[in-house]
Amino acid sequence: MAYQQPALPYPENALEPFISARTLSFHYGKHHAAYITNYNNLVAGTPFDRLSLEEVIALAAADPQKIAIFNNGAQAWNHSFYWNCLTPNGGGEPSGELGAKITQDFGSFDKFKDELKNAAATQFGSGWAWLVLEGDQLKVVKTGNAQTPSTSNQKPILTIDVWEHAYYLDYQNRRPDYVATVIDNLLNWEFAAQNFHAAQ
Repeated sequence: MAYQQPALPYPENALEPFISARTLSFHYGKHHAAYITNYNNLVAGTPFDRLSLEEVIALAAADPQKIAIFNNGAQAWNHSFYWNCLTPNGGGEPSGELGAKITQDFGSFDKFKDELKNAAATQFGSGWAWLVLEGDQLKVVKTGNAQTPSTSNQKPILTIDVWEHAYYLDYQNRRPDYVATVIDNLLNWEFAAQNFHAAQ
C-alpha cells in the first residue's frame, strides 16, 4: 500500500513572484518525491506497509531503530501538509472562529505574526515553524529536521517550511524575507480554519 505523492493544489508557477516555479519544481518534484520514494522502499514488505502514513509516523517516532522510516515518512507528511498551507492570493488575516482564537491566545494577529516569524527565523538549521492546537490553546512551535507536532500531542493548523531547499533559489540566505513574504502573501487561512475546526 505505497504512499502516493498528492498532486500540488496549484500549478508550479501559481505562487510567483513570491515562490518561483523553479523552486517548486525542485522542492515538490525532487525533494518531496524523494522522501516518498525512500519511505515506500523502507516499509515495503514490512508490517508498516499495511498502515496509514500517520500510523507509521506515530509508531516509528517511538522506536529509535525506525529513525529512517520516521524521517522519510514525517517529511512526506509535512510536505503534503505544507503545500496546502500556501495558496495564490493568500495572506491577510483569518476571520471567524480561528481569527478570534488567534486574537484570544496571542493578544492580537500582529503578535501572532511576530511569534511565527521569530520561530521560523530562529529555527537553527533545517526544520519547520507551526501554528498548532495543544489542548484548547493555539501555540507557535518550531521543530527540527523531520519532527512533526503530532508526535507531541499537538494538532497542526499551519506550517512554514524553513529547510533551505524551500527558499534558497529565490531568497538565498534571507530566510526572514522568505518567511515574511509567505505570511503576508501566501498563507492559506481557509485550509487553516478547516484544520482548526477538525482539531477541536
